[in-house]
Amino acid sequence: MKDVNTDALKTRLVDLVNQHAKLAQVINDSLFSFAELGFHETESSKFLTATLEQNGFAVQRGVAGMPSGWVARFGSGGPVIALGSDIDALPNVSQVPGLAYHKPLVEGGPGHGEGHNSGQAVNIAAALALKELMQREGLPGTLMLWPGIAEELLAGKAFQVRDGLFDGVDAVLFTHVGYNLETGWGDVTGAGGLVSVEYAFHGASAHAAAAPWRGRSALDAVELMNMGWNVRREHLRPEQRSHYIITYGGEQPNVVPALAKVWYYLRETDIENVRKNFDICNRIADGAAMMTDTSVTRRMLGASWPRHYNRILAETVQANIERTRLPAWTDDDQRFARVVQRAAGGKEVGLATEVAKIVTKPHSPGTDDIGDVSWVVPTVQLRYPANMASLPGHHWSNAMAMATPIAHKGVLAGAQVVAGSVLDLLLQPERVAGAKRYFTEVQCKDQTYVPFIGKDDAPPLDLNQVAMDKFRPLQKPFYYDPTKYDTYLEQLGVVYPTLEPPQ
Repeated sequence: MKDVNTDALKTRLVDLVNQHAKLAQVINDSLFSFAELGFHETESSKFLTATLEQNGFAVQRGVAGMPSGWVARFGSGGPVIALGSDIDALPNVSQVPGLAYHKPLVEGGPGHGEGHNSGQAVNIAAALALKELMQREGLPGTLMLWPGIAEELLAGKAFQVRDGLFDGVDAVLFTHVGYNLETGWGDVTGAGGLVSVEYAFHGASAHAAAAPWRGRSALDAVELMNMGWNVRREHLRPEQRSHYIITYGGEQPNVVPALAKVWYYLRETDIENVRKNFDICNRIADGAAMMTDTSVTRRMLGASWPRHYNRILAETVQANIERTRLPAWTDDDQRFARVVQRAAGGKEVGLATEVAKIVTKPHSPGTDDIGDVSWVVPTVQLRYPANMASLPGHHWSNAMAMATPIAHKGVLAGAQVVAGSVLDLLLQPERVAGAKRYFTEVQCKDQTYVPFIGKDDAPPLDLNQVAMDKFRPLQKPFYYDPTKYDTYLEQLGVVYPTLEPPQ
């Protein structure tokens, strides 16, 4: 575009983002209070879609066969820029925010022990600022917002990809909570890809004492499968990570189990070795069925390809990171961070004070199903500083900061980076073209995306149903009411920071 003062527009854009600071805080705190497990993000999605509709976005609900899925759009024409972030919570990590010691809101209940309550606040604050600027300046382009559903189960984005959610999208900016402003490009090293699969063994019941020879134990088959896999581990590459739980083993000991189920996560660093280990696991399951004279079926619960982030998009985001810089942390913020880090058994490093440099070999010990998205459209991830380093992850300590001033400041910094990065893509078509060239000529030169899930696989909506039926009524009294309280901490009566439990 000619005759555009990009620097002046970005300065204006930062002001517009900051004008949405209150809304971003309300979104962040509200989702923290809902704390819904994957596929049951009902209140979270209802709140987010209502907020977007009230601000002029067109919303489509129930996308990709997931009741809590949605997509929201504003604008027309290209480029089409999609802003995504996850919204699901984790089981058994309920935590009162702002306290530097463990205290569940609901004993045994779900909580935001990864901070997925914050990403949509980042994206919505950025999108609303961009919408206002686009309208004022007559900028063409389409903003698309969407949530990662059931990311903790690795069970949402592959279905979204399969069902065409990203058809026609030019670039994806995906945000995830972190403890700095950081991005990177290239293959993500570490856990790589994953298959999530449930094996169900089918036998025959019998009286376990009177006529056990007439039964065929499905539980025996599960146990033999697990034994076989554990023996085989020694002869797999050390890079693999695999985990399983027995989800059903029968009803009572005196009945030979006619049905038993085991749920496996199979991880590897690259897609070829994920496939190899999946084939091995399937053969072990077949062998266990043969040994017990049972039959076995399998259900794909989710999958994730290894992630690859786009160089041009990452360089665009990094330039905006360096323009934005980190929030100005207070002494209270830093003291709180260090006490929480000590309580969680980590290093007392406090909060980051210098933005991270761009990385060319991003590392992650865990898997994220944004990997599937990254193989169908140029994609980049921004991590924003709404949480603290040196924590265990998937733990109640990771929830302690997520509805405090640390999260609120980190969300706003992330929104400024996202908004500035999208503006660059709207104003400079050559960046979008460069991102597409990198995607086709570098990333996909020798690799073709073939999803693990098939056309007939369905999102496993039954997962987490029992837990949410149990905990949702217990959580409702703790839902945030922004019409009565300025912040969620105020509603809970928490004085920030509270560093020690009452004596």
